[in-house]
Amino acid sequence: MEVLLLYFLFVNVLEFIITGYDKFLARKQKRRIPENTLFFLALIGGSIGLLTAMLIFRHKTAKTSFIVKFFVIILVQILLIYLKLTNKI
Repeated sequence: MEVLLLYFLFVNVLEFIITGYDKFLARKQKRRIPENTLFFLALIGGSIGLLTAMLIFRHKTAKTSFIVKFFVIILVQILLIYLKLTNKI
């Protein structure tokens, strides 16, 4: 269980840093981090880090397509947690 918590901590901190760096790159009008990278990290457990970074850095909050895709990832994760807790998977 401790290893799992460390994994989620690492992935969320990494997601937070990468999202903040993407915001920095956006302000400098440089080449950006691909959205698929941000989504992948969120999908494998970094959704809290992405949500926190979005709110703190005000990044990707006006992009509807990004918000919708992120919301789908959150729903999938909630469904998986529910199924795991009810011993259906």
